[in-house]
Amino acid sequence: MSNQNPVFIPGPTNIPDRLRLAMQVQTQDHRAPDFVETFAPVLEDTKKIFGAAEGQIVTFPASGTGGWEAAVTNTLSPGDKVLVARYGVFSHRWIDLCERHGLDVQVVECPWGTGAPADRFEAILSADNAHEIKAVLVTHNETATGVRSDISAVRHAMNAATHPAMMFVDCVSSLASMPFEFDQWGVDIAVSGSQKGFMLATGMAILCVSPKALAAMKTANLPRTFFDFRDMMAANASGGFPYTPPLQLIYGMRESLKMLFEEGLENVYARHTRLAEGVRRAVDAWGLKLVAQSPDLYSETVSAIIVPEGFDSNELTDHAFNTYGVSFGIGLGELNGKAFRIGHLGSLTDVMALSGLATIEMAMADLNYPVELGSGVAAAQEFYRAGSSSHAQAAA
Repeated sequence: MSNQNPVFIPGPTNIPDRLRLAMQVQTQDHRAPDFVETFAPVLEDTKKIFGAAEGQIVTFPASGTGGWEAAVTNTLSPGDKVLVARYGVFSHRWIDLCERHGLDVQVVECPWGTGAPADRFEAILSADNAHEIKAVLVTHNETATGVRSDISAVRHAMNAATHPAMMFVDCVSSLASMPFEFDQWGVDIAVSGSQKGFMLATGMAILCVSPKALAAMKTANLPRTFFDFRDMMAANASGGFPYTPPLQLIYGMRESLKMLFEEGLENVYARHTRLAEGVRRAVDAWGLKLVAQSPDLYSETVSAIIVPEGFDSNELTDHAFNTYGVSFGIGLGELNGKAFRIGHLGSLTDVMALSGLATIEMAMADLNYPVELGSGVAAAQEFYRAGSSSHAQAAA
């Protein structure tokens, strides 16, 4: 029975039974005509989640990291210069990937708890008169710190600098949970995955690629085979795959899109906003602080919470799991032992969120945190009650 408890990590997320059943399909011929009927609509409908009209959807059997590698290897060449800020574990991992591929990475160091520094990007790009910088890489939602960066501001900075660099965005932990505007923000490649907002198992990297990025493939000569856009798009054009596809995930993706559209994307985003604010009310009632340094940076999918001086956040998350059978996110990188994370994305409701808040409250009380038992839950309850009441009135 204990495995029925929801997880409160920022991904992989809880898988609804409807999607688990959708993925429980028998082996089928992925070269048969009926596969085309399944796969082609998935590619087209996924554009709506990205907010893209012209963008090309490309998927690979991989996690988001595979999507990063595909973005880089299909559009850049050894020695190309890229600009990226480091403000958390996942922005750091993208830097590491680029360096391993022989790119010239210009890193802007930022305090953890802050987001992409659009003003510093603008100054650097304005000074790049020779246009040596080929791409600007941005992590939309830094999962390690619970920080959402303003992608629109980065695009405005690039435009103000009149710089032709491409913009690549990691939206792994934001897509299908927070608004994403591929076209409006002028994104060239956005990278996501199946295991977070889409509420599926891990194993599908999902990218949206602009015409500008597709054109860059003509001169890019970083090696790629498995992640070659050209092979994948050529096969996709006839509804197929260049190699064996993750069939079960494709069926799950079809059902996930149906679920998202049935709820309505605006309602999906509003639900995540409500869930996140309830968690933040609880954090405030506990007398604790978020890693994110200001409200404009707060993520709607994950909250990273600093534990009081003298406490070990790893002990807290271990205790919550060992005693109550519930998983919370550990502190990553320089936040290891100093913060824990509550994931509030994907298949979650107000009631489920309350169960997570109650659990972590009990764990903190067990470990003698200076937290009043029930305080955070009560604060979240008051907020969710008001939100649910307003929602019910609006529906009536």
